[in-house]
Amino acid sequence: MKKSAAIQEIVERLEKLSLGQQRQVLDFILELSGESPKGISGKELLEFVGLFPPEDLKQIKQAIEEDCGQIDTSEW
Repeated sequence: MKKSAAIQEIVERLEKLSLGQQRQVLDFILELSGESPKGISGKELLEFVGLFPPEDLKQIKQAIEEDCGQIDTSEW
């Protein structure tokens, strides 16, 4: 199957972009085709800044670092 001239040019130019830029192009193509996964924008997340006191965040981080990734073999 022969590619159109436009597709060939797109591929040639795409290959010259950084991986991050290639990802942006892919995201744009997915958005145009209606296949873009929906998520939450960073702007929407800003409303949560400062919601938790710093000491609580420190305790959460510590608990994650200490407990996550550990396997309790007697649990099974």
